[in-house]
Amino acid sequence: MISKNFVYDFGHIRVDDVHEIYYEQYGNPDGKPILFLHGGPGAGCSTFQRKFFDEKIHRVIFIDQRGSGKSKPYSETTKNTTKDLLNDIEKIRILLKIEKWLIFGGSWGSTLAILYGINFPQHCLGFVLRGIFLGTLDEINWFLYGMEKFFPESYYKFINDVPISERNNILGWYHKMLHSKNKEKAYKVAAKWSQYEISCSTLKYEDRSNSSYDSLAIAKIESHYFINNCFIKDNFIIENIKNIENIPSIIIQGRHDVICPPFNALKLSNVWESSKIYIVEDGSHSAFEKEMFSKIRKSLEEIY
Repeated sequence: MISKNFVYDFGHIRVDDVHEIYYEQYGNPDGKPILFLHGGPGAGCSTFQRKFFDEKIHRVIFIDQRGSGKSKPYSETTKNTTKDLLNDIEKIRILLKIEKWLIFGGSWGSTLAILYGINFPQHCLGFVLRGIFLGTLDEINWFLYGMEKFFPESYYKFINDVPISERNNILGWYHKMLHSKNKEKAYKVAAKWSQYEISCSTLKYEDRSNSSYDSLAIAKIESHYFINNCFIKDNFIIENIKNIENIPSIIIQGRHDVICPPFNALKLSNVWESSKIYIVEDGSHSAFEKEMFSKIRKSLEEIY
């Protein structure tokens, strides 16, 4: 019998002269491999995410993307692009001698999962995706200016320190502050960014926060990707989804997801012929609220 929280392999792989990527394998070594891609970018993996999987059946590969989690150096944005992340995934696939795997990703993890599939369809068994983010300029602007309509309390705190003269360029101001050499200032600003995001992630509003240290990677790396339009052409995913149109996929989308609204999930599903979409009526952006969590578990059983 496999014990709880069973990690049977882990380590770092040096991918270039700057970054070392942390990975771990969890569950049943003889199971069909599942690649887990975390969100953010910059969020890193957590032990709580193991709860999606059955350690007796699943072989799950968790990867902390560049600058995230246990990868080194922490919160580093040098040589940190979408193409770099995709190449890192391939290096780990080759290291672990995996021919094909199922790809699981939520939020930014869904973006990266689809992009990986578009670039390496021959290595994909299928996809389980939650809270679709297509990496478009409209979605980035929604995060910066649109979510205020649903979570005004959180938005006020998000922009409160931004000078009025800079509020037409919130992203530019945050990016500058988060990359400041003044670490105390960077940590403070990171906490504001993170607080905004996680407070808008659930069905009911609650003022939440991470530690300043934990917030730095997600805030700094997200701002880095957002200011560079996620390093992809606008609408790239929709225009290239044909590359994986015949690979089975399940999309799980919260009806009340304010961070990644359902519109984008439906837009994707409408052009992805092999996809099946579940709209969770009591779901939000968070994967850990009851209805979303349950549908994720059932979807893994369905596609596995």
